[in-house]
Amino acid sequence: MSKSKLIKLLKGLGPGIITAALVFGPSKMTITSRLGAEYGYDTLWVVVVAIFFMLVFTDMGARIGLSSPESLLTHIRKKWGQPVGVLVGFGVFLVATSFQAGNSIGVGIAVAEATGTPTWIWVLIFNLLGISLLFFRSFYKTLEKLMIALVALMLFSFLTTLFLSKPSFDGIVRGFVPTIPVGSPGLLIAFVASCFSIVGAFYQAYLVQESRKPGTEGQSKNRSATGILILGLMSMVVIICAAAVLNPQGIKVNSASEMSKALEPLFGSYAAHLFLAGLFGASFSSLVGNATVGGSLLGDALGFGSKLSSKAVRSLIALVMGCGMSISLIFGKLPLELIIFAQSVTVFLVPFIGIAMYAIANDSQIMGQRVNSNLVKAAGAVGLLLLTGLAVWNFNELFIK
Repeated sequence: MSKSKLIKLLKGLGPGIITAALVFGPSKMTITSRLGAEYGYDTLWVVVVAIFFMLVFTDMGARIGLSSPESLLTHIRKKWGQPVGVLVGFGVFLVATSFQAGNSIGVGIAVAEATGTPTWIWVLIFNLLGISLLFFRSFYKTLEKLMIALVALMLFSFLTTLFLSKPSFDGIVRGFVPTIPVGSPGLLIAFVASCFSIVGAFYQAYLVQESRKPGTEGQSKNRSATGILILGLMSMVVIICAAAVLNPQGIKVNSASEMSKALEPLFGSYAAHLFLAGLFGASFSSLVGNATVGGSLLGDALGFGSKLSSKAVRSLIALVMGCGMSISLIFGKLPLELIIFAQSVTVFLVPFIGIAMYAIANDSQIMGQRVNSNLVKAAGAVGLLLLTGLAVWNFNELFIK
């Protein structure tokens, strides 16, 4: 393959890679580490389920972006009215801002533990670095290159850790047979909710439009699947590493950084630092990607558009980063009240976003030849039932129990 063809291929993969990078953040690493540490290889099958539905809805988002020059929120406004569009955009902004503190803390911990320095210094440095990226003339191209580099770093870190941990092949094979270990339902639901990210799938429509050259409508190809498959691969590898290293010792983890501490006695500081490099990649990619989603959708909802070249949109992205940085510096962690608030907004917002995407993707007047096939309609309907079930479970956990 020539160099020009390789560059063209990587650019085509960009939107899917960005979605994978913003979904695979520090909270996702914590959940996957806990699954492997507590239940060994037994929950690998749930990655397949979550990734399948993420593929279905990310593909929908990509096709919506390829089918029309108008944004997804514009279609929603035209179909259901301005208040609905504002509700979705503002809701995503609130969720992104609420969870941004966790991304800030994750990136700070990854570097602080590797260097033996205070966390707050790195929280400040990397947030300022993230904000500085907004001053690049072509922010999208910079974002795309950064995300590809960070995903490559994560893949290298996790696959090398996998090689060092020498997992059980038989255990891995058995892990793809669906079983629900005692005490695991809560963690399994949390994993599916974090991996099947409807907000990430929704934003895929915007990323595809941002990456497309003017005048190429109808010619661009949908390559979103590659990034989502990489997301699944990284999730599986972290579960397998935790199953091989932590589970036999009965070590339970409450954060992804604890995984690196467990690796050090067995494989030395090299392995620990390697895993921390992966945690850094996950945290920094989510820090920038999450803020981009929140700022872009709020900008679109308020009538500023969603283009990353817009000064208003960049200002809103910087606002999300600034809020997350301030919360993490003031509290040193993500406050419980903020987690509950974000989850509360998500409970009511996520099923609605999924239904809106599904309705738009089924509309042949908007989609043309890219309208949902009967198979995708069926899979999407099951995915909506899953999203609704997750919302009901979250509602019960938050307000009834």
